[in-house]
Amino acid sequence: MAQVVVTLNIMPKSPEVDLHAIEADAKKKIIDFAGPGDTKIEQVPIAFGLKALKIIFIMDESKGSTEKLEDDISDIKGVQSVEVTDVRRAVG
Repeated sequence: MAQVVVTLNIMPKSPEVDLHAIEADAKKKIIDFAGPGDTKIEQVPIAFGLKALKIIFIMDESKGSTEKLEDDISDIKGVQSVEVTDVRRAVG
């Protein structure tokens, strides 16, 4: 099966939420779901001091839907929403 590159946007409940704690928990959940692999994490400014996490990771296409992962990440304390914004096959 092919590898796919998934982009997740995680929105915190407020600017006061500790993004580093969310990042650590989300990364653990991604590894549990997709296995160890390349992951890129960045904080994206939204407005008025609020920042979202943008996480890009690689998983095997055979895993299917990311719905369970999204549900698991949305259960992390301080997370308001989780959205998959992009899925594409890896080339090369």
